Amino acid sequence: MSKRRTAVDLFCGAGGLSAGLEMAGFTVLAGNDLFAAAGRTFEATHPNAKFFGEPIQDLKIDNLLRDTGLKKGELTVLVGGPPCQAYSVYNHQRGMHDERAQLFRQYLRVVEGLNPEWIVMENVAGIFSIAGGEAVHAIETELRALGYNVEYQIMRAEQYGVPQERRRVVFIGNRIGAPIRHPQPTHGPGLEPLVTIADAISDLPPLENGENPGCQNYPVEPKTEYQKALRGNAVEVSCHAAPRLGKVNVERLAHIPPGGSWRDIPFDLLPAGMKRAKRSDHTKRYGRMTWDGQACTILTKCDIHWGAYLHPEQDRAISVREAARLQSFPDSFQFVGSKTEQYVQVGNAVPPLLGKAIGLTLFELIAEAAEAEGAAA
Repeated sequence: MSKRRTAVDLFCGAGGLSAGLEMAGFTVLAGNDLFAAAGRTFEATHPNAKFFGEPIQDLKIDNLLRDTGLKKGELTVLVGGPPCQAYSVYNHQRGMHDERAQLFRQYLRVVEGLNPEWIVMENVAGIFSIAGGEAVHAIETELRALGYNVEYQIMRAEQYGVPQERRRVVFIGNRIGAPIRHPQPTHGPGLEPLVTIADAISDLPPLENGENPGCQNYPVEPKTEYQKALRGNAVEVSCHAAPRLGKVNVERLAHIPPGGSWRDIPFDLLPAGMKRAKRSDHTKRYGRMTWDGQACTILTKCDIHWGAYLHPEQDRAISVREAARLQSFPDSFQFVGSKTEQYVQVGNAVPPLLGKAIGLTLFELIAEAAEAEGAAA
């Protein structure tokens, strides 16, 4: 018997997790986010889903049910990643006192209101370090109080075909007594080779520092299966413009080889603050990518002062499109808003290929549960 598998995505941003679930075969019915530019991207890339552009505190369960055509208990999976700033290792004031750390309770409110069969919740690994794991314990305890068994695991994006070192904790649970497991890695030693930066972006047009050519034709045919898959039916490259770096930064970049960093910059060219830095500090600042490696975690700003966001060959920071490729977004995603807003949308997202792996595993678990139920009947 064929049954449509449905999903609703809270804190959906531009829709990376939704895109992955759709790749796996789910029908995404709705998304919710406060970020207006991300919402416009979500609407453009998920035309059959209803977008609720409001704080989750204002999201009405009755409206969700009405606009998705669902009854309570009918939704297959509710997914979401409450904003992670309160949990991030980059936020040195993180803690449960931060009101953003309470947003998972709003996720739980929607869980109670929709009563989905399955839940998926993701966040940064830093969530484990808050008050001795208080947030993780609260999530487990409150989901169990709502009737959900839940398990969590740290997933490494590069093990699922994403050309980026990215760690996320993923909670998976259900209220139907089905087994729970996380996706098995598909890439790494003994598996498919890790996807490299060259695999991801080597087909994109070259850019000068600060150049914004608008939409362009692809200069070459796709060189890898990854490029072919992400291009899909797209005929032009969009969102591919180089941030403009100042003259002194351009001078610094000329000294940084692939795999190099701020340590390769002559002392007299270093920013004043970095002249006082220990050689062991700021290890990824002014980092240049290597073609045969994976990207560092794509953040909400691909700022060369933050990490290794220099193009492997060209003396510039990576474009929004390159960041999106490194996150595994299809080229059909045209990010809406200012360039700053576009980088935020890309950096905040769950990599679609990671979402696809989760979605495929959910399909397997659902099928196994149905088979077991049939055998017991």
